[in-house]
Amino acid sequence: MTLPAPVAEQRPATDTHHGITRTDNYAWLRADNWQEVMRDPSALPNDIRAYLEAENAFTEETLKNTTALQEKIFEELKARIKQDDSSVPSPHGPWAYYSSYVRGGEYPRICREPRTGGKEQILLDGNAMGKDLPYFSLAGAAHSHDHRLIAYGVDTKGSEYYTLRIRNLETGEDLSDIIEDTGGGATWARDNTTLFYSKLDDNHRPHAIFRHKLGTSQTDDVLVYEEKDPGFFAGVGATQSEDYILIDTHSHETSEVWLIDARNPSDAPRLVAARADEHEYDVDHVGDKLIIRTNKDDAEDFKLCEAPVDTPGIENWTDIEPHRAGRMILGMTAFANHIVRLEREGGLPRIVVHRISDAEEHSIAFEEEAYSLGLGGGYEFDTTQIRFTYSSMTTPSQVYDYDMETRKRTLRKTQEVPSGHDPEKYVTRRLMAPTHDGEQVPISLIHARDTPIDGSAPLLLYGYGSYGMSMPASFSTNRLSLVDRGFIYAIAHIRGGTEKGQRWYKAGKRDKKMNTFNDFITAGEHLIAEKYSSHGNIIGHGGSAGGLLMGAVANMAPDMFRGIIAEVPFVDTLTTILDDTLPLTPPEWPEWGNPIESAEAYKTIAAYSPYDNVTTKNYPHILALAGLTDPRVTYWEPAKWIAKLRATNTSDNMLLLKTNMDAGHGGASGRFERLREVALAYVFALMVMDRLSN
Repeated sequence: MTLPAPVAEQRPATDTHHGITRTDNYAWLRADNWQEVMRDPSALPNDIRAYLEAENAFTEETLKNTTALQEKIFEELKARIKQDDSSVPSPHGPWAYYSSYVRGGEYPRICREPRTGGKEQILLDGNAMGKDLPYFSLAGAAHSHDHRLIAYGVDTKGSEYYTLRIRNLETGEDLSDIIEDTGGGATWARDNTTLFYSKLDDNHRPHAIFRHKLGTSQTDDVLVYEEKDPGFFAGVGATQSEDYILIDTHSHETSEVWLIDARNPSDAPRLVAARADEHEYDVDHVGDKLIIRTNKDDAEDFKLCEAPVDTPGIENWTDIEPHRAGRMILGMTAFANHIVRLEREGGLPRIVVHRISDAEEHSIAFEEEAYSLGLGGGYEFDTTQIRFTYSSMTTPSQVYDYDMETRKRTLRKTQEVPSGHDPEKYVTRRLMAPTHDGEQVPISLIHARDTPIDGSAPLLLYGYGSYGMSMPASFSTNRLSLVDRGFIYAIAHIRGGTEKGQRWYKAGKRDKKMNTFNDFITAGEHLIAEKYSSHGNIIGHGGSAGGLLMGAVANMAPDMFRGIIAEVPFVDTLTTILDDTLPLTPPEWPEWGNPIESAEAYKTIAAYSPYDNVTTKNYPHILALAGLTDPRVTYWEPAKWIAKLRATNTSDNMLLLKTNMDAGHGGASGRFERLREVALAYVFALMVMDRLSN
């Protein structure tokens, strides 16, 4: 017997802001005790649980004939992963540290080996620690400067409340110290007995930095910094030199940094530069100077400055790398004799090495039409070696060590695809889609060389377009399962990201947010015009803020899409941004606007908020994926969205909701179990494109 689609009960609730009253029939799906549910999923009210489980059962029933194909694609995805893979060891003092996996293992091991060669030591074994747990996440492993201890965080709910523990690496035993409700990481002072961590409040905001002394209770920890503004998050780290602890507090467009001498951890933090609206900066250290990446003085795409460590105020900042419009400085690291920066211009990244003694510079770049380049983290400061990672949509990831003086590039690792990968079988392209207002939207794509470019191919179009995050044109083994079945896979680098600098980001936020959605539709239209696909032959795909994108374009251009895959989608945008008790809402106001205080911001968000703009029309097939303990996009957003769509959709297309009852924002925690969710999404795409036989 076929299960009927669940029909959520309508319990009208109203709210009024700026003289505008809304009625929400599904507000009851938001648990009043959501904070408790984050910590204990069993506390979810029975009526909400029953509805979510009914949706899960309906999704499973609807897709039951695809079970074998899901398993087949899962095995394909799994076969492309080197099961006993490991990272390239990163040297630090007498040791080299790395992570590794064992065959069949879901979770990483944190390991080290003597720098000069010798027997491997397993410091943390995620598989043993996560055994028999429905969810497990290991985060923030940080060894002490004397290499005797390691601090690490564990989350067993998916809610991102991490418990910190400290392990004695000589005995393999954990100390008695237990630190609850942290962000997952810890930063060691030079004395090897003091560490700093960020603590989450009841609304899941990292609002305070504490200092912990080994052998003491968490109740004895000293509050070092407390952030009073709910729109700012506080974090803690260290300079590359390891000489200073950095307390960073920031919103989406404003930051502030405090310093603590790592050799004197009980010192009070010293302010570098007081926060000022829309001034972002970050700090590193070399010698008697701070190196600062900043957007002050209208340096929209950032510049580099230096300042004395002893008098770091903004009045003492001196330019060392000036601003150049359109050249986005993404990040920098200071070494004993060099400053290395990662930058992007014309949509493509490069690494630039600056020698401090004479200011001589050279860059590292590649020739492919579209590629991804990342500057890897290392532990050492007084070194000429840096590590970077390169890939393209056809080229597997390659890890290089690079000598900044000799300019010798050493390939340390190429991503291995055990089931085989021939780059010559694929084509990667970079297109530019012209918009109505004279912009050009970059599109990166990959397809099999024998895929016909005549409009007949199915196309998956991926997008994000928020928070200034750029989507790299990097290699993914997963997407090959679609590409090998005749799909064209494309990424639309739409406004709201920083692919074309801060200007590109600012043109896709707040009152300009509609550009993000229009750009995605424009990218689809251009791909259709260039014969990469056709109307109604496209699957839209996005997650989180990219899920907001999916909800918006489903309302705006439903006929373009055969299907929509929305992972943890931020679709109840207006309601969430009006609720200042939710974890991310106050920090989100610079991104979206504050609809509580501003009637204009309210109207702007109301005009595109996917849930608020669901109307009676033919919607494409939609698959929404959610996580019960997700603190970023709460489970009730996709639940309410699907409920409302089901009440208004006039097509016969599938509307499916799958909620992971044991996980949060990132989905299933294990590296293989996560692939089952990917397989589900890909089978959905194949199903709606009538390609299940492939």
